[in-house]
Order: sequence, then C-alpha cells, then structure tokens
Amino acid sequence: MKTIDLNCDMGESFGAWTIGDDSAMLDIISSANIACGFHAGDPSVMRRTLRMAREKGVSVGAHPSFADLYGFGRRRISGERPEDLEAQLIYQIVALRGMAEIEGHPMTHVKTHGALGNMAAVDPDLAALCVRAVKAVDPGLVYVSLPYSETFAAAERAGLTVACEVYADRTYTDAGELTPRTEHGAVIHDPSQSLAQVLEMVLEGHIPTTGGRRLPVEAATICVHGDTPGAVTMARTLRDALAGEGIAIAPFAGSRQG
Repeated sequence: MKTIDLNCDMGESFGAWTIGDDSAMLDIISSANIACGFHAGDPSVMRRTLRMAREKGVSVGAHPSFADLYGFGRRRISGERPEDLEAQLIYQIVALRGMAEIEGHPMTHVKTHGALGNMAAVDPDLAALCVRAVKAVDPGLVYVSLPYSETFAAAERAGLTVACEVYADRTYTDAGELTPRTEHGAVIHDPSQSLAQVLEMVLEGHIPTTGGRRLPVEAATICVHGDTPGAVTMARTLRDALAGEGIAIAPFAGSRQG
C-alpha cells in the first residue's frame, strides 16, 4: 500500500491564548511540527503537545522561526547578523529536541516556519544558514522542505534527508512558491478545493498553480496549518479520501522533488 505523511504546524498556543485544536488534530495526522516559542508556543505548550503526540503515536519535529511573537512569525525580517540568526535556530531546535528526549519521544525532523521558510526558499544564503543550524544539532534529522526551493537544494547538498512537502491549504505560484498571504486566494478554506488539490498532487504527481501550470512533484508529506479555520475538518476529509484511494497515512521518508 502506498503511504504518505500528513503533518500539521501546531503547539502554537501561548500563555492564556489557545490557537488550534491540537488534541483533535493529533488523532488524524502522522507528524507534528511544534512551535518552539519564537513565533508561538511556550515551554508548557511544547511539553503538553509532545506528550499528546507520544500518546497518539505521532512523530514530532521542531518548527523554528524568526523571533516574532507579535507577528506570529509571518513578518519578513532582515538585518539579523547571520551568526545571530543561526544561533536562534539552533536554540529553538535544541529546546524541542531536549524536551522530546526527556518525554521519551525523540524528535525526527525540522521544518522552518512562516516568513523564515518562505524567504529561505528563494535565498540561497538563508537556505544554507537554516540547513547548517539543523545539521549542527543532528545531521540525522529530516529536513522538511518545499520543492523547487533553495532550501531543498541546500539540504540535499549538505547530505540531509529531505522530505518534500506540499500544502493542502495554500495555493502555488507558477514558480512553485506558496502564494503570498497578502494575495487573494492564497489560503484555501474550501475543503473540496483542498481535496482536489491534494489528490492531484498525490495521485497525479503535479502541483496546480494559480497560473494554470502543472509542476511535477513527488510528495512525501502534506501539510495542514493548525491555525487555519476548519483545519481539523479539512485534515479528516483528506485522510478519509486518501484512504479511499488506497493510500495510508504514515510518517514520511525522504523524497525527491520531482
């Protein structure tokens, strides 16, 4: 039976604020990308999310970002000294990795969040910096990356295992990049549109773009954002539909982009 991973960016509650229904989502997905406190999350949320993931048999990874609590990590930040940003990423990855080991549920992967991930996808120097940070912590960690990106290429050059990620709730430009959230239609809210996109990517091996192109892809994992309204329903719909096509949901392995 063919398998594919279904992942979610989560653990994004903070103090008195709750974002997403992590418990319900963890009943559906196979991998969780857990915020490390720089764009969302806090130590208690990190530990609680790790414990729930362990109990439900869900793989866990770090989801580091720019230091941007105010902007939820979705603001483009420039001017950081490279050595400072690299240290911030290592700090976040190590924090989740250490807590995961203490909770008896070792971390398997890293996926950069928001603006950091989008900027690194088109900036070879920033991509290389992100990859160095992951490799410095543990070269055995899987790097989750967009296809057609500088990050994917940098991770492969560094010898990291790469998991090619596609999105269920975001549209794509003709260059294979995520449509900027500032543009209309960037986020998919309609479960039927999401399902059609995912089935095309997984079954037919193509990413549909807003300009009408079909970009070849070999997806290892599908992402649903935990903070997207209706995310749990969307994830459940996807899982049920994939099962109906004979595709099982299981933690990812490395994959080529196409």
